[in-house]
Amino acid sequence: MKTEFSLARTACPKAVAMRLRTPCAPRLLRLLVLLALPAAAEAQFTYTTHNGAITITGYTGPDGAVTIPDRIPDTTSGLPVTSIGNSAFLQSPSLTSVTIPNTVTNIGDEAFDLCTSLSSVTVGNSVTSIGSGAFSGTSLTNVTIPNSVTSIGDDAFYYCTSLSSVFFQGNAPSLGAGVFADDNVTVYYLPGTTGWGTALTDAPIVLWKPQVQTSRASLGVRTNQFGFTINWASGMTVAVDACTNLANPIWHPLATNTLTSGSAFFSDPQWTNYRTRFYRLRWP
Repeated sequence: MKTEFSLARTACPKAVAMRLRTPCAPRLLRLLVLLALPAAAEAQFTYTTHNGAITITGYTGPDGAVTIPDRIPDTTSGLPVTSIGNSAFLQSPSLTSVTIPNTVTNIGDEAFDLCTSLSSVTVGNSVTSIGSGAFSGTSLTNVTIPNSVTSIGDDAFYYCTSLSSVFFQGNAPSLGAGVFADDNVTVYYLPGTTGWGTALTDAPIVLWKPQVQTSRASLGVRTNQFGFTINWASGMTVAVDACTNLANPIWHPLATNTLTSGSAFFSDPQWTNYRTRFYRLRWP
């Protein structure tokens, strides 16, 4: 309170009753609005507390894109959000995208079931389990499953008719029945990961393996930049690194490309600065 009074007095030494008529009033009002925003954002979520952690149980905020908070500051010591409860966002038809923070370890059963407009989800890198029917009936198109995930329940992505590709970053998790039932989806896994031989019966499993086109039309110098076309599955993301010595390579990241319609063109504007340069593709 002392700080507020001092700032107000310095910026506008009027009586409190007259402040709304002075130039400092808009700044004061903006400050009050900004201070109120976090509490408003927190109020959009209903939740329960157990063993010092938060489970999100519902959402009452506006439609569109939703970012789930990693903490609820108005709880004692700002407790972390570690779970999305069963049916927490069930049948939220106007939810278009959701970002799940890295504090969350569990996505409950039917958490986003029948969110028919949900087309994008970012799964945090600490999620270990995805519940049964968690994303069934959504409009997801591409999903990346982090290597922290060890189990996915029955029908987790059932009847996601727009889902074309799912990218697993780790070993095959324990998979329930019908995880991708009634989808037209391809599952991609990374080289060096294990357990993918017979992991799924309801979706084809393909090794993630982007290709550099070596034809004269797509490989070489264009507008003073060396480049090449990368082909693979539509919507995939590919990172390009470079080094100058394959005997003792020190790879440097150059670009990350999304393969729109199954391809992307990479170009290196710095290629003339090196006598020799080698390139590699990797998962971002």
